[in-house]
Amino acid sequence: MATPSGTPGFARFGDFELNFANGELRRNESLVRLQPQPAKVLMILVSRGGQIVTRQQLAEEVWGSETFVDFEQGLNYAIRQIRTALEDDADHPRFLETLPRRGYRFIAAIEQTGPISSVAKIEASITPATVHSRQKAVWLRLLAGLVAVVLIALALRYRNTRSYEDTAKNNDIQSIAVLPLANLSADPNQEYFSDGLTDELITELTKTSNLRVISRTSVTGFKDSHKSSREIGSELQVDAIVEGTVERVADRVRIRAQLIHAKTDQHIWAESYDRDVSDLLGLEREVARDIAQQIGHRIAQGNAPVTKFSAAAHEDYLRGRYYWNKRSGAGIRKGIEYFQKAIDQEPRYALAYAGLADSYVMLANWGFAPPAESYLKAKDAALKALELDDQLAEAHTSLAYVNLLYDWDWQGSEKRFRQAIALNPNYASAHHFYSILLMASGRQPEAVAEIRRAQELDPLSLIVNDVVGWIYYEGRQYDQAIQQYNKTLEMDPNYAPALLDLGTAYLRKGDHRNALASFQKAISTGGENSVVLSNLAQAHALSGNRTEALNILKKLESSATETFVSSWDLSFIYAALGEKKKALDLLKTAADGHVGWVVRLGVDPAFENLRSEPEFHELVRRVGIPSSTQ
Repeated sequence: MATPSGTPGFARFGDFELNFANGELRRNESLVRLQPQPAKVLMILVSRGGQIVTRQQLAEEVWGSETFVDFEQGLNYAIRQIRTALEDDADHPRFLETLPRRGYRFIAAIEQTGPISSVAKIEASITPATVHSRQKAVWLRLLAGLVAVVLIALALRYRNTRSYEDTAKNNDIQSIAVLPLANLSADPNQEYFSDGLTDELITELTKTSNLRVISRTSVTGFKDSHKSSREIGSELQVDAIVEGTVERVADRVRIRAQLIHAKTDQHIWAESYDRDVSDLLGLEREVARDIAQQIGHRIAQGNAPVTKFSAAAHEDYLRGRYYWNKRSGAGIRKGIEYFQKAIDQEPRYALAYAGLADSYVMLANWGFAPPAESYLKAKDAALKALELDDQLAEAHTSLAYVNLLYDWDWQGSEKRFRQAIALNPNYASAHHFYSILLMASGRQPEAVAEIRRAQELDPLSLIVNDVVGWIYYEGRQYDQAIQQYNKTLEMDPNYAPALLDLGTAYLRKGDHRNALASFQKAISTGGENSVVLSNLAQAHALSGNRTEALNILKKLESSATETFVSSWDLSFIYAALGEKKKALDLLKTAADGHVGWVVRLGVDPAFENLRSEPEFHELVRRVGIPSSTQ
């Protein structure tokens, strides 16, 4: 290893000595193991002690230009290795200081010794008069060698003890978060690829027994984040963090992953994987398996045979998930196109069918398409996925949700939700959707417990946090609901669903001013749609402004000829206006069209003034709502 230009042969700082000729780091004469790249980074920083060295400068001097330019992740790894070797603390550094957005600076006092060549000159200056002294020195060296052997034996024993201790420490890791893998490819359009691999890695790790794995929506916000592992670990309440990079060049892909102990910010493990794109599915499983093994866990393999699909089909599946995660009408439809492309290439691709099922459920639930048609398509896709792989928790969850919202099969839906959770206890959506069944059944304590489990797995998910408040609302616990909605809005003040739900909670408490303010803000941030306008019209009707409520109602009914307007949304307005017959007629129409949310009839406070009507009781029986809600 070349010595940096202009540097001495050795540099001493604290208990350490760095040899610039070979990159060796010693502490009190004992070798401290450093890999070549971290050693080179340390030599550069020490040689410029007291000076700021930028990340770009380090990248150019250490990595230069490689086929796979993964220096960002490599540099992060090198810095962690250096801090581990020096037992340095990033928050209270003794040696290596981080200057955010600028670079690094070596801050310890450095004692420099002469160039290595001077050692030869010293040896040449020895005279015959020193022979006796040298003989004596030989015996001393022999004695020192014996002592060294003993010390090495003790060191090895200590290292093995530490190894056992570290293994035990790693086995204490019971929760983990996979941060979004950084896209190091030259093409920014490959973002779907790195995002998709992050999703796949999370999915694989969720199969690990007794390990809590944070869901995708909660880690997405840490993409390109400069927060430390300690900060992220604290926010997500996890023991360990996985971070890494993905780079694709033609038909080759490199994944570099590292495992970090969140509380100590210590590096546990790192590995680089270099494969052909055609072996991507196997690569994803291998990375997940290696991570699980490092922390003393095992990934459940399931009974379904591992099927290999073409690289093109798998990429279309990744694209489908990428667009599905946008959670917009256009994004979901784009996702459906890619899922279908994957199926056209590989008709036995169970996960692609599960993606279709998820997409059609969301189209129906968010009012992006007529529900009956979308739920049926979701059901067909979920059944096909389970025909191909009956161990897919995602497909069981989608089918269970359709069984509830479309089939009104309450017992069958609950049984399938429980089956999905048994297959994958880490699947947050299964707990989330199951909590809605429990809420609609009038089993509020169970619903709260289930949504809290989803919250543990997906702590930063806006929709999960919002549903916590929604369950309190449907249980008439309006103060708790308002408190939870405000917590959700602290995460994103412009999150329209929480603004709408906050408004409805104020509305049931009779606080019309705050209700109207919440609805108006929802319109300003998310725009107008039938759900928002329905809530606003209710607020005007209940506050005594009947004229404005009727104006909004007229606007919605006239627009129904051009866009889909749910009879469910219109029924709320007529109920608030006190026009019971019209409200009941619209609710019957909603049931005829299998609008999913009619399952809430037994618990929703908006229909309190209809509960004494025989037609309402008949409708509740028709939907099969459990008697505990009546």
